[in-house]
Amino acid sequence: MSFPVAAARSPRLSALCARSLSEAWPGTSAGVSVRNLNIQTTATGKLKSKDELPGPSFSTTLYWLFVKGYAENSHLLQGLQKSLYGPIWRSRFGPFDVINVASAELIAQVIQQEGRYPVRAELPHWKEYRDLRGQAYGLHVDTGPEWHRIRSALNPKMLKQREVLGYAPIINQVVGDLLQRIELLHSRSQDRATVSNLPAELYKFGFEGISSILFETRLGCLQEEIPQQTLCFIAAVNNMLTLSDMVILFPRWTRSILPFWRRFVQAWDELYDIAKVLIDRRMAEIEAQVHRGEPAEGMYLTYLLSSDKLSRAEVYITITELLLGGVDTTSNTLSWTLYHLARDPRVQDRLYREVNSVCPDRRVPTTDDLSRMPYLKAVVKETLRLYPVVPGNGRFVSENEVIVDNYLFPKKTLFHLCHYTVCHDEAQFVHAQRFMPERWLRAEDTDSGCSKASPGFYQHHPYSFIPFGVGVRACVGKRVAEMEMHFALSRLMQHYEVQPEDGAPTVEPKTRILLIPSKPINLRFLPRG
Repeated sequence: MSFPVAAARSPRLSALCARSLSEAWPGTSAGVSVRNLNIQTTATGKLKSKDELPGPSFSTTLYWLFVKGYAENSHLLQGLQKSLYGPIWRSRFGPFDVINVASAELIAQVIQQEGRYPVRAELPHWKEYRDLRGQAYGLHVDTGPEWHRIRSALNPKMLKQREVLGYAPIINQVVGDLLQRIELLHSRSQDRATVSNLPAELYKFGFEGISSILFETRLGCLQEEIPQQTLCFIAAVNNMLTLSDMVILFPRWTRSILPFWRRFVQAWDELYDIAKVLIDRRMAEIEAQVHRGEPAEGMYLTYLLSSDKLSRAEVYITITELLLGGVDTTSNTLSWTLYHLARDPRVQDRLYREVNSVCPDRRVPTTDDLSRMPYLKAVVKETLRLYPVVPGNGRFVSENEVIVDNYLFPKKTLFHLCHYTVCHDEAQFVHAQRFMPERWLRAEDTDSGCSKASPGFYQHHPYSFIPFGVGVRACVGKRVAEMEMHFALSRLMQHYEVQPEDGAPTVEPKTRILLIPSKPINLRFLPRG
């Protein structure tokens, strides 16, 4: 089983086409198929209860996790359990009673019945912290109409394409700093080429990029000497997320015995306090602009502070939560992308030729330029398919009963959507274990004179690949994450040929809630002539 607390970290990654199931997958009709299923199964009286589902015993789960080593590879455990129990099974571990769903068709059934106010998973320990400190609940804790009100305030400046285009200049500025950082690191290495622990550098890039939009200030993550406050901010984010995964596994009576709750509160305090300082600083700047009779110009934070749609307390917590979901998507995906490009010169060469044809002589790409780089987007999509940032996502259906695959589930059932297994399903993706960006190109897509894509690769169920989620609960920052990745990857290709370090081992993913590299990724960056 993959722990459903993965939902505490919003998946951050490629959007599902806004089209009906019938358009994307012949023979299916979005919004109709599930209702038909309800009518048919109810009429025949064949609905089963969740108690009739197959699944592992508690002792079997313990054996798999801690004897066979699946605790660090729970993404692979999805596939093992599917082979034993079929595409839907029940697993229980600690406080969790989870219905695992591991096919695109069944994921579609869950999503189509999740209601108007879906919940990824309950976070009682986050709510308890908010109550302890008298803070607003925010996007991850609030539910129902209050959640919808907050989400409605956040969407316009994050999900409307014309609004997101306004973030391009600052993102390109941060990408420029990343290029300078890569140049410094590889020039200082022993072979004057290798950048060690590349994911750590890309994490700094992701942190700087999303912070420059959310807080409208540069934190200096890519400087040689990172400011102390920024180091504390990064540490607080990591500590809180790590401790969050531990606290939820232990009953409340252990709080006075074990140190995890105290450390969790301390990490949240540090995280919240630094975010509040940054927001208050920007608020003072806005007030000074208004006092001088100047328009309050800015980006995302200025919009939220000026719109009056959220209280100041809600802005504090919401901006902080958006930061939590805005770093790992960019950094993890870019790390895996560069890892594969280094090991596949054919793909890297094709990508370089596309970027160079659209932006010759290392011209800095614009958003219009990115729209003419289908292979660039295909490379990122293929990385997200092989390495979904969150290998399993939760859905806590609280508004209504749900029927999935002839089983009736009561309200407040927690579903675990096994994205990793579905993304690696040979029935959906030809040669599913291979890195093949071409599978995402439409027949009409061309790349600097390269051959067209095979039309057969493009056919897959629309719910077999939803790295940013889908519906009203889809990742609010998906367009920003895509823009960051596209700008960074295109400009890195303009400047460098990427190669593996001599004798570098194969790097497999492991599960730490997110799907991360099991070993350091060290790559050689060779300047292009």
